[in-house]
Amino acid sequence: MAKDWTVSRYILQRLKQAGADHLFGVPGDYVLDFLDEVLASPVRWVGTCNELNAGYAADGYARMNGIGGAVVTYGVGGLSILNAVAGAFAEQVPLIVVSGAPPARRREAGARVHHLVDTYQLQLDVYRKITAAAVQLTDPETAPAEIDRVLAASLARKLPGYIELPADMAGKPCRAPDPNWRPVAPVSDPAQLAAAVAETAARFDRAEHPLALVGMELARQRLGSDALRLVETIEIPFASMLSSKSLLPEFHPQFVGIYQGGWSRESVRRQVEEADCLLALGAWMTDLDTGLFSTHLDPARTIFADSGRVRIGETVFENVQLGDFVRALVAALRPRSYLESHPAQPRQPRAPFVAQPACGLTAPRLYECLGGFLDDQMVLLAEPGDAFCAAPDFLIEEAENFIVQTYYASIGYCTPAALGVAVARPDKRPVVLTGDGALQMTAQELSTLIRQRCPAIVVVVNNDGYLVERELHVDGAYNDLQMWHYAKLPGVFDHAGDFAFGSRAATEEELVAALDRARREPDKLHLIEAWLPNRDCSEGLRRLGESFRRQKL
Repeated sequence: MAKDWTVSRYILQRLKQAGADHLFGVPGDYVLDFLDEVLASPVRWVGTCNELNAGYAADGYARMNGIGGAVVTYGVGGLSILNAVAGAFAEQVPLIVVSGAPPARRREAGARVHHLVDTYQLQLDVYRKITAAAVQLTDPETAPAEIDRVLAASLARKLPGYIELPADMAGKPCRAPDPNWRPVAPVSDPAQLAAAVAETAARFDRAEHPLALVGMELARQRLGSDALRLVETIEIPFASMLSSKSLLPEFHPQFVGIYQGGWSRESVRRQVEEADCLLALGAWMTDLDTGLFSTHLDPARTIFADSGRVRIGETVFENVQLGDFVRALVAALRPRSYLESHPAQPRQPRAPFVAQPACGLTAPRLYECLGGFLDDQMVLLAEPGDAFCAAPDFLIEEAENFIVQTYYASIGYCTPAALGVAVARPDKRPVVLTGDGALQMTAQELSTLIRQRCPAIVVVVNNDGYLVERELHVDGAYNDLQMWHYAKLPGVFDHAGDFAFGSRAATEEELVAALDRARREPDKLHLIEAWLPNRDCSEGLRRLGESFRRQKL
């Protein structure tokens, strides 16, 4: 055993090597020895108000940084963070959870200790279902290899990982970590890769108006620059989906728009669905990305590449990694411009927003104003609900400047996720577009944003309750919420009163004034309560509600 290395230090060194410079979480007695080591290490500790929010923050951090980490205690902490881990699993985010656990001697004796639910294996068994790999560390001799296994699987598969650290294991000596350790990336089968590329090239040679559809897996695997090189090399039009919005620049002359099946702009829908060779890269056909499955894509004309395989017509090429496939296509496809016969229709920048005097705020005008406010130094986080229904119309130019949970869609995600974004990218300013219902779930993390001096802008769409549910179904009292004075929350959380400020905007002029102040004070947190007493919503949410109700008939 190395004299200066313990299991705790080994975990921290590996997390640091993997890129996790911060850990989010909540202390508890089973994990305190590990937290002492965190404070003594180069990894920075960011305490949150609860474990669920720690998971959301680590998820946001991982989306910007490639990996995120959270620390919790056993039972009450490990199960509280579970929803965030499930969301990371669903959306392919490598989030590492380190959970303290009762000492081994208690486990071996079968003692009924606090925070225990049933057996000592229950929490581990649960995590095995929603992680790439999970381990309960029981031996300092084998702990390093097990830690490496979990991290390697998480990074390779872009999924969460779980490390259960018994309290009496944290300080046990272990071997020193290899300073040159790097997780091994999955490798494509050379023959299958070559065959898939050759068939794709043959189809492109016959195509007259092909199109690329870039999807979420490209974002999760950080392949945006490779995808951009591909579409520019062969000069092919491309569309994004809501989950991959802004992966490639939206002012690019080859960009045709956001594709959501029947919810798309007609020009976008036609270009995608009428392409004689559609190259779908990492595109997930989820309900919200497809306009509630309103797509009309001909499988015979579509090349699907995702999840380690490529499907072309009836042929499936197994063990073909998405990154290898995209990079190989750059060299294999014959450069020629497809834009003349199938021109892209890039969006034009909107005219500056001009507030109408004494005009009450409406949802469309709120989103129009906010769209003109965003710039390249801001990261927009759109909460499930009206916010992400309005999101397709926002023009986002820079990659990684937009975060949304379109698949798992857990409301309350965005406010704590903004904490992770701010910590991972201090040069960027998070802008949270959330609803009143979503904010009430995780409002505590405004406190941590203030404590960490994160100058976020939080726009709370106050439309009096769960508006998305009101649109999806006949309204009921279950959609009602206690009305808060949201604009006063910064004053509650900021005891000194020098960092966080709140305002209520009920008119267009008040909204413009609040956003102007937020821009003038880039080092402060601003919460803007957008007051929509008439329960107004975006056109996107109305369309979602109509489609949802129609499918139920």
